[in-house]
Amino acid sequence: MQAAKHWKDYSLIDCGDGEKLERWGDCVLIRPDPQALWPRAKPELWERADAHYVRSREGGGAWHKRTELPGEWEIRYRDLRFFVRPTDFKHTGLFPEQAVNWDWLRSIIKKSNREISILNLFAYTGAATVAALAEGSASVCHVDAAKGMVRWAERNLSLNGLRDRGIRFITDDVLAFTEREERRGRRYDAIIIDPPAFGRGSQGETWKLERDLPALLSICNALLSERPLFVQINGYAAGYSDRVYANLLQTLIAPSRKGHIESDAIGLASESGLVLPCGVYARWIAG
Repeated sequence: MQAAKHWKDYSLIDCGDGEKLERWGDCVLIRPDPQALWPRAKPELWERADAHYVRSREGGGAWHKRTELPGEWEIRYRDLRFFVRPTDFKHTGLFPEQAVNWDWLRSIIKKSNREISILNLFAYTGAATVAALAEGSASVCHVDAAKGMVRWAERNLSLNGLRDRGIRFITDDVLAFTEREERRGRRYDAIIIDPPAFGRGSQGETWKLERDLPALLSICNALLSERPLFVQINGYAAGYSDRVYANLLQTLIAPSRKGHIESDAIGLASESGLVLPCGVYARWIAG
């Protein structure tokens, strides 16, 4: 398992009893996490939380605030900056464990020593888009079906002074958009896929990972340029192991191309000494 190691504005203070205690800048939050089955290591620290997201028996949940939180605030990872805020669905707009992938992404773009066109699918609030454009030698097509997430991503780009770089923001159903891109003959050097287990497109289309991810990968295979760099899948929502995603890449991307596949789990190391599993990735890498 790989754990994000270079955070200063974020830390996982403790985790256990189905929840995690996190510091986001100056704000301390408690959020649910089903992976944290063990007892809390430092129960006394949980009293300092500014807000606690509590699930409802009827579904969903709500923030219970001990102190008033800012509407949103800024946090940094290395030279990258992001807006975060507590949402109605427990999230903050950023997955800090993904810093492992941001670092790798920047590294492979730099090592390629050429201009890279990247297709970022289910791109959310744009952390990977920011990381790619910050390297200075990439253009990104950023696709998400949620208008609010695309607007959030636009603001993250502006926060980093990257809004005038090579970026296309697309609010659309991912399958519908990629099918049109294939018909138009557009090609990309690299593709990032961060699929949910279930979702809805901009016109009410439904996405089910187990049904639609293989079809999407087949389209992505056709969208790769003559000099592809990588295809990456991030997994966190459906409970599949990294080997499942690696096998998808092995069967749908690798057969017609030279390269190799790597996969692993990612997580967050807590101040109490435990590592919280947070997701997996699999990558097909050319060469």
